[in-house]
Amino acid sequence: MWKLFTKNNIALPDALAKIKKELKKKSKETSNIQKPLLLPEERMIVQQIAEKTAQLNKNNVTRTHAYLKYYLRYPEIHWAFLGHMVSRNGGWNMTDLKGGILPRILSKKEVHSYFTFLERGNWLIFQDAYPQFLIYEESLKRELNLFYLLRSFNVSTFMETIWNHFWVNGDPYLLAIALVINEQSYLEKRVLANKTFKKEVFNTFEFKLQDFLSLNHILFPSINNLKIELVGQTLHDFENLDERILLGKRLYAILFKDKARLKMVEQWAKITPHTGSRKDFWPHIFNTVDEGVPGGLFKPRLKSCQIVKNSPRIYSPPLELAWKNVNQESAEIGDWFTDWEVIHYLMDTKELVDGGIEDEYCKTLERLELAASTKEVISILD
Repeated sequence: MWKLFTKNNIALPDALAKIKKELKKKSKETSNIQKPLLLPEERMIVQQIAEKTAQLNKNNVTRTHAYLKYYLRYPEIHWAFLGHMVSRNGGWNMTDLKGGILPRILSKKEVHSYFTFLERGNWLIFQDAYPQFLIYEESLKRELNLFYLLRSFNVSTFMETIWNHFWVNGDPYLLAIALVINEQSYLEKRVLANKTFKKEVFNTFEFKLQDFLSLNHILFPSINNLKIELVGQTLHDFENLDERILLGKRLYAILFKDKARLKMVEQWAKITPHTGSRKDFWPHIFNTVDEGVPGGLFKPRLKSCQIVKNSPRIYSPPLELAWKNVNQESAEIGDWFTDWEVIHYLMDTKELVDGGIEDEYCKTLERLELAASTKEVISILD
């Protein structure tokens, strides 16, 4: 899996060489690593963190808000803001399934399967990442390294190594990319390899159409001179772990390699509560009220990213109206980390990422409208 990064035998920087030494040792011991025996005070810390995480892990809106709130307290934890912005996109994808276009393309079973897939992934990442953040917070308060408590939450030994390094060196880039690697690797066995999701999501015709329709956009709205602008990336080949990690690195670069852009995205995020509706960023195109005629024939209404005069906006409901909260089964136990060469992902390639996506996203909306209209016409003819 790591050939892309090791084929040129690039020498590791000193910091990564130290991490490599620790990870090589741990990769041989992963199955033998035991949870520590905790003192009463440590058990109390673990219990409080577990309760707080569960409380905030109710739905996409509560998770997304929690990430931002944490980042504003600890801006050195870059992934918290990256996670916040990506989680907003997860919410938009969820409400799209009950919005004005996708229900005309997908069956009710597909809509439910896609939501279950999105919600499970969103839930899993939060229950893995947020305890890490709270342990860091507790460590700061006590001025004491508590990262051995990560094992109580079944967090990968890879992240324990990285957090220990961060505690000493405070490298925000390395920690953020390590969290990208961790969360995508964590999902790989729990979601991507899940037989139900393979059958009901990944192997469906509509899912395979995603590349054609460019549905996998990750959008970061920002405020530039009082105007909302979009930057982001499009993920192709969702089932490929390497592609998802590389996408995470590009998204990080878009946010954090340009300080002026980061401030504009932060400004938008601070003043725009996440509801799950795409009206949050484009109220001229989306609305939380369905303006269409009930039972009426669907007609495309977008042209050059503007609603055609006298046409209804696209229905995009808030999450609380679209989906009920889901009681999730406990996360599957097991450490994804087995190969120390994963650290090659931590190399900073200094890649400059433009992030232009607005035109591409507009064309996607037009293609989706055309697909919905065509399918409706075909069903009438049938």
